[in-house]
Amino acid sequence: MAAYNRVNGGSMTEHRHLQKEILRGEWGFDGFIVSDWLAARSTTGAILGGLDVAMPGPKTVYGDALATAVRAGEVEESLVDDAVRNVLRLAARVGALDNAPAVVAGSQLPAPLDGDALAREVARRSFVLVRNEVHDGHPALPLDPARTRTVALSGAAARDARILGGGSATVFPPHVVSPLDGLTAALPDGALSYRVGADPSDQLAVAAQGFDLRAVCRAADGRELGTVDLPSGMIQWVGVDLPDGVTYDELHSVEFTGTFTPRESGDHTFGTRGIGPLVLTVGGERVWEGEEGLGTSSDPFNAFFGERLPRARVTLLEGERVDVSLRLTVPRLPGMPMDAVAFSLLHLGPQRDPDDLIAEAVEAARTADTAVVVVATTTAVESEGFDRTSLELPGHQNALVAAVAAVNPHTVVVVNTGSPVELPWRDDVSAVLLSWFPGQEGGAALADVLTGAEEPGGRLTTTWPVALADVPVTDTTPVDGELHYTEGVFIGYRAWERAGTTPAYPFGHGLGYTDWEYESLDATADRATVTLRNTGTRPGRETVQIYLAPQAADAPERPVRWLAGFASVEAGPGESVEVTIPLRARAYQIWDEETHGWTTVPGTYEIQAGRSLTDRRLSATVTR
Repeated sequence: MAAYNRVNGGSMTEHRHLQKEILRGEWGFDGFIVSDWLAARSTTGAILGGLDVAMPGPKTVYGDALATAVRAGEVEESLVDDAVRNVLRLAARVGALDNAPAVVAGSQLPAPLDGDALAREVARRSFVLVRNEVHDGHPALPLDPARTRTVALSGAAARDARILGGGSATVFPPHVVSPLDGLTAALPDGALSYRVGADPSDQLAVAAQGFDLRAVCRAADGRELGTVDLPSGMIQWVGVDLPDGVTYDELHSVEFTGTFTPRESGDHTFGTRGIGPLVLTVGGERVWEGEEGLGTSSDPFNAFFGERLPRARVTLLEGERVDVSLRLTVPRLPGMPMDAVAFSLLHLGPQRDPDDLIAEAVEAARTADTAVVVVATTTAVESEGFDRTSLELPGHQNALVAAVAAVNPHTVVVVNTGSPVELPWRDDVSAVLLSWFPGQEGGAALADVLTGAEEPGGRLTTTWPVALADVPVTDTTPVDGELHYTEGVFIGYRAWERAGTTPAYPFGHGLGYTDWEYESLDATADRATVTLRNTGTRPGRETVQIYLAPQAADAPERPVRWLAGFASVEAGPGESVEVTIPLRARAYQIWDEETHGWTTVPGTYEIQAGRSLTDRRLSATVTR
């Protein structure tokens, strides 16, 4: 996918050097290149630059505009043939092209997968355990059944799991296992208590918990064209996403309709997001009617990612079901580049005093053997279409963790975010587990890891700072349309090492439930062979990391070291295992701007093997 930005003056969708010479030439890519949505700006520029598909269709810089450019002699017809051929090649490979056999015949396809089991395995293998303190000879995790009879769970994210990113990362799984669901199923009856403690969001969110909704599509004369059940109060239909039997030509209105069963009594706020005339009804009463437009922005994606607007506050009783409806008259916006329907029904439950919520969680944690707190970001602070303004957890979550940790020395914190956040309490808790956005089986995977049925398998691919002020590269805002990459190759962990600042958790860091001794390293310039032993009491999995460090003082400006390869191994208690990791030629090369090619830097290098960037166990010297 070609992005929105320019590189050295050339738009990515028109960048012949990157798309044709690098991607297709040097890398040998023979699939098709698609633009990010609305990223293609020039018909001739895009096709000459190597862009095959301009999205979203059909109203793009291609289509009629491309045919006109060919007829006018501005574009060679052969370029269009090439683009079509690239698309058809992929269609043929997957069996979507008539009379073209798929690359993998149906008889050779693997057996159907257990999707839930796979999602559960992927989630637990991605979890990163960054802290696991030992108390009275026992680590905080995994939970010891003999010592952990009661668990106090808190955090709104434990109940209402954030399983995926916002914006274009939004998908609609058939079910979601929350941390509360997963731990309830895994622990003995009566062992688990739950308190909200703190809610990361005090803003309207897409209607989900307690809502039973479907979408009804109607023509202008009121005829029902089609219906579809919905997992939440969000519709993002683009192109062919409409329900069966529904076309844009006939479609006049779409209505969320169904019921809402509150889990709390009090004032519930209902809201909307979208473009066009809207009518909101709750409990049979029309509580708001109006039209939301593009406002000061000409961006049609406001319908997808625009402002969340409160519309009505309704007093409801816990467990008492009410009818809800939100109807959109589908707008026909001039210049809209795509056929789409996008709008949302939003909801915010009764807001309680944050101090009261924390106090309830503290009282539950005080008498529990272990306290588990789940903290999270929200789509309001971490999503698509905007930059984050801080690395702080939203709401009163930091106060919740600090208060719980103050009364329970066995506090485990699960961090449910997609990228680094500040963890000011990290040294005051027993364990910190990063669960990222774990998908629909995330709660079940979390229960597997916390109870020790499975190990957390991930290692950090980013550096986690103590505070945002410590991050060495933060100047990422263009000035007058330009952003100069003055940091050069010193990004990520390379920048941290040059700055000499100690992070909260370094690149490559991650703990398991057993211990490993790195016994030997045998290295040449082309490969590194590491022997290690599982010195713990249970089977485990280790990720062996190889770093390359140039020794020449007069070498070109290069990082102190860089990751050259890695591999995972498994071994039982007391077992040794050997792994060989190839060191490819590119690991010794730099980009030569004069020759526009990769150049090997000869000299002496130290091969370093270890568990993370800062936990290197063995080394050997080689000459390239």
